Amino acid sequence: MEFQSESDWWMAVRAQVYTGLLWQQVIEEKELKTGARLPPLVLLVLYNGAPEWKAPMGTGELIALSADSPLWPWQPQVRYYLLNIDALPKDDLARRTNLAALLFRLDQPHSDPQELESLLAEVIGWFREHEGYERLRELFTELVRDVFAGLGRPVPKVEDMLQMKTRISTLGQVWKQQWKAEGLAEGRAEGRAEGRAEGHAEGHAEGHAEGCAEGEAKGLVRGKADALVCLLTERFGDVKPSIRRRIDGAQLPTIEQWFKRAVVAPDLLSVFARSRY
Repeated sequence: MEFQSESDWWMAVRAQVYTGLLWQQVIEEKELKTGARLPPLVLLVLYNGAPEWKAPMGTGELIALSADSPLWPWQPQVRYYLLNIDALPKDDLARRTNLAALLFRLDQPHSDPQELESLLAEVIGWFREHEGYERLRELFTELVRDVFAGLGRPVPKVEDMLQMKTRISTLGQVWKQQWKAEGLAEGRAEGRAEGRAEGHAEGHAEGHAEGCAEGEAKGLVRGKADALVCLLTERFGDVKPSIRRRIDGAQLPTIEQWFKRAVVAPDLLSVFARSRY
């Protein structure tokens, strides 16, 4: 098996090299004698890149020789099988309960924390039913952490998927508030652009744009502040009014810094340690 995140034009050549090396290793290790047969091989390329795979899947497509040439039968003919993970139907994968299907589902694009939480529960269930796979479980814990990190959201470093699932259940609600705030800001930005165009036509663009820009900035700060308070409440209990006033009076970079700390901080005091902002 070969793992690729980018399309490799010369993958078929590499497949030929891998095949020869593997067969040579089999011959030496098994001390195969004259007349023995080699085991059959299938080279599987697992691809999880975004662009379409456009590389030839056989050496025959790379050789500068016409297929009707008398030399063609003696040209190397090695092929590989391409498995495009992102192109696999999610519904089909969801019906399968093997670990490979769970791996492919984790590797596909995600945007919903609840969907990932449900998928994580399935992964945990598989390892509960199949004992003796501690190393694989550690690997899947790292994979799940990478998936959530890919969403651009902080994930606490925990030692096991069970701990991670508990944290994700809490963080999912916080992330939703953040996304809601960001979506609101984006919508306001679109409305501001539309209003600017109309106001320009009517001669009122300047005042309208300034008002919308100010409203957008305040809305984004408010959303981030609410998300931080929600996270602090989930982790450390009720937030005192003095803490809430401090958050409400902070600028956006400071709030974002506090939020990152709140995800992993051992106590409330550590969150508000002296900041560079």
